Order: sequence, then C-alpha cells, then structure tokens
Amino acid sequence: MVAKKTSGKNTAKPSKKKADLPVVARPSAPAVRGNNADVVAHETNIPVVREESPPPVVPPDKTVARVTVKTVARPSVKTVAKTAAVVNAVKTEDAGAKRGFSPRPMPDGNPYAPTPATVAEVIRETENIKTLRVVLEGSAMRSFAYEPGQVGQLSVFGMGESTFVINSPPSQKEYLQFSVMRAGEVTSAIHRLSAGDKVGVRAPLGNFFPYADWKGKDIFFVGGGIGMAPLRTIMLHLLERRKDYGKISLLYGARSPLDMAFAYELEDWMRRPDLDCTLTIDAPFEGWRHKVGLIPNVLLELAPAPKNCLAVICGPPIMIKFTVQALEKLQFAPENIITTLEKRMKCGIGICGRCNIGGRYVCMDGPVFSWAELQKLPPEL
Repeated sequence: MVAKKTSGKNTAKPSKKKADLPVVARPSAPAVRGNNADVVAHETNIPVVREESPPPVVPPDKTVARVTVKTVARPSVKTVAKTAAVVNAVKTEDAGAKRGFSPRPMPDGNPYAPTPATVAEVIRETENIKTLRVVLEGSAMRSFAYEPGQVGQLSVFGMGESTFVINSPPSQKEYLQFSVMRAGEVTSAIHRLSAGDKVGVRAPLGNFFPYADWKGKDIFFVGGGIGMAPLRTIMLHLLERRKDYGKISLLYGARSPLDMAFAYELEDWMRRPDLDCTLTIDAPFEGWRHKVGLIPNVLLELAPAPKNCLAVICGPPIMIKFTVQALEKLQFAPENIITTLEKRMKCGIGICGRCNIGGRYVCMDGPVFSWAELQKLPPEL
C-alpha cells in the first residue's frame, strides 16, 4: 500500500483488517467414542465445563445484560492417554460380555508407552519370515498376561512399530514370541535385530479366540503361510487342555516347503496322537511326501463334518476367501467359521481409526471375528 503524503508527512495508518492479524488454529479436544463418556469423565477426572461470570462493562447511560461465558479447560496429554485406557477397558469388557469373553487386561499408565524388552533369540523361518523371542524387562515379564489371538505392537526405537500376533501360548512365561514377515521399513528393521538388541512392546491388544465357548466341540484349523502364527498359539493352548475338546485337526499349507513357518515343529505335530495334522504345498517339490494342492481343494478332499465342528482359518486374504467358500460347500454355518483380520493397525487402542471397517475397529473389536460377524460389515476387507 502506498501512503499519501500531506504537508511532507506520511499520514498513512496501519491496517487493522482481520486479514492482517495472525490466526492461530485451536486444537479441539479428542472425541470420546462409545456410550460411557459420562463414566469416563468421572473416572479419569477430565476437566468439565465450568461457568465463569466476569463483571460486565457498562457504557454510560446504557444497560448491558450480564453475560455468562463458558470455557473448557483443555485436557493434558496424560489425561487423554488415561481416558483412552478407561474407554477401551469399558468397551472391551462390554463387548467381551456379549461374546462370552473375559475382559482383557489393560496396561497401567500411558497406553502409547512401550514396555522395554530385550531380544533373546532370532529364528529364521523362511527367506522373508523371522521369529523373535523377546523378554520384557524387570518384573513385567513375570506379571504379563494375555489370551491366544491377542496382538502386540513391536517397536524398533527410532524406526516405528508394527502389529503382530503373540504366537507363543500363554503358558510360556519365559518370553513372548512374534513372527514377522518382511514387507516394509519397520519390518525390515526388525529383521536386522539380533539377540541382545532392545525393542519396545505394547501388549496385549485386541480380542482373542473364544476358546471357552468351544469346549466339547471338534476344532479344524486351516493355516496358510505366515497365517500359521496365530493358529499356533490357540492350537497349542487347546492341546494343553486336550480333554476339554473333541477332535483337533490342522491343515497347513504354503507355496513350497521353503515357505512354511515353524518347519522345525511340523514333524512333531505330525506324530502327535492328539492332533490330526495334514500338510500341503501348491505344486510338486522334490522330496515332498505330503499332499500337493491348494488349501481349499485339499480341504474339500478331507471334508471335515460340520456337525459340532468349528473351523478356524488364518492366512492371506485370497486364501481365506476361497477357504470360506469351501467351508460353505461343506455346509459350515457362518457362526462356526472363525478367522482373523490383517487390516492395518496403528495405535492399537481404537483412537486413530486406521483399522476401522464401518463402525468396528480391528484393534478393539478384533482381530478375531466369526464369518457371521464379518458378513454384517461393509465389504472393505
């Protein structure tokens, strides 16, 4: 703007337009989902709306009505974290009660803070899958509790974290086991870890296999590739309680023997009298003496009877799709088909929304779902 001059002096006045003033965006307080907001506010001491009545400014010869101003104190980061933990505890307990689960344990303090851990052992499963056994530091390992099917966030400091199922059975108290397929920056960093390296663990997260509801039933596990990881946990857990269940069977397949995880355990599984184990690969391979064929085709060949039987499947999405179709041909009811989802998780506590499908969150409502539950969700898998 060029100022006009009067009598040799610059009389231009600075602009007072709003556009010239700095605008600062005010962050909004995080929303609390669910129907327990009033309970959460009480339990977590979230600052509530308070009313303040500042003295009015009254111009001469005019009367101004008294104005009540409402202000909201912005919660601290610590308060937000505590809120998330309570919301999740209430939500998980409610959801678990409806599905017959016991409520999962909740970590104390900030749910975003990982528990320090040390890598005790690294096992090379396949060319792109490694298994890490990690030990939580201090007393955390002794007090850690979880259920089969629950997941954890495994972090490499300075790189980030990713979600993996805890594939050691809960009876294993010496370490936690995670099997990791190399697929990106974080998983590549995990593959570079060695025994003695420090990592972080946020666990347990998510729901779990409702094995208490399975008592007295036959269980037929179907795993493909890395999908054997969550099945290993629940299968070993059931075998430790063998008298509570009927026939337990496993169909495990991969592209070739070189792509099978836990190969060092397969021979023992084949020899177990309390487990009916079938192995298959997609195409012939020299020296392979088990079945050859795609998992859905071999499943139809084995033809498990659907009466009083549950099918539990995990693997790549395409494998799950066609395996479900095979189970439907065998007349398995949708509620008797159980699977796990691999939809991307980030926060693990239902806040970020990265894993939502419609109104459900995989990290909270899953990762374990029945096929009947998934049919009610949008086709976003």
